[in-house]
Amino acid sequence: MELSLDAALEILPRTPGTLKTMLGGLSPQWTTGTEGPDTWSAEGVVGHLIHGEETDWIPRATMILTKGESQTFEPFDRFAQAQRFQRWSLQRLLDRFAELRTGNLRTLRGWRLKPEQLGLRGRHPELGTVTLSQLLACWVVHDLGHVAQISRVMAKQYTDAVGPWKAYLPVLTRT
Repeated sequence: MELSLDAALEILPRTPGTLKTMLGGLSPQWTTGTEGPDTWSAEGVVGHLIHGEETDWIPRATMILTKGESQTFEPFDRFAQAQRFQRWSLQRLLDRFAELRTGNLRTLRGWRLKPEQLGLRGRHPELGTVTLSQLLACWVVHDLGHVAQISRVMAKQYTDAVGPWKAYLPVLTRT
């Protein structure tokens, strides 16, 4: 399936509300648990999403639209949230993510992108040439992947509690 900006705009605005509904008001045992060493909690994922809103999607799209391949994107620090949001409450993280996403979607809609603009190219520091369409599709898949990750991390908090039913629960055995 090729990127449809209209279809992407069905998903991207929903992520903040999905996460608020899924995580808001939960006890820390659900939101700070991980899958083990060097893995992320639900709170860590929300921090990562905030960092992406600030430094990835719209900044990179802007570079594609204004500079094309003449300037390489800044590398994205996938782990910046670990230090930056260490003392933030989950509610503050969720609110900030929603605020940033609203602004970024306002920017994206304001561009009124034409199909030919989606083919414009930029330069990723590791992947090389990428298109605006690929970047926007990645934004959607990135959101969906992290919603799935949060679900998996939360489910794994009960890995032992489910006893023998673990055999029927692939969310507990897939990585």
